[in-house]
Amino acid sequence: MTMVDTSVWIDFFADRETSQVRFLRKEILTKRASIGDIIMCEVLQGIRSDREFELVRQRLFTLEVVTICDPYIAVQAARNYRWLRQQGITIRRTIDCLIATCCIERGYVLLHNDRDFDAFEEHLGLLVAR
Repeated sequence: MTMVDTSVWIDFFADRETSQVRFLRKEILTKRASIGDIIMCEVLQGIRSDREFELVRQRLFTLEVVTICDPYIAVQAARNYRWLRQQGITIRRTIDCLIATCCIERGYVLLHNDRDFDAFEEHLGLLVAR
């Protein structure tokens, strides 16, 4: 299963033609795309009109919705953050730590366009869609 990050959804809904958006379209067609609950929240927060909000919400709920954070993931995310800090790498957003750790722990492939995930891929084994 492929977890799709907010960075890709923003481009998707803005009709930007990126390699990640092309990959996402294929994953949607083959029913392999999923969205995390926190990612869904981020995407929906950026919607301006009530009508568009409802259309996007309905579309997102056609995907598998994954609960990203539970107590185990929260602790593992903190461990990953601390380990990366010890290596001199600072992750800017806690949400990115939670998303990356969820994917690592559950075996999801992450589709993203956000440099904060690079350290998780390089040092912690995050699987990334290319």
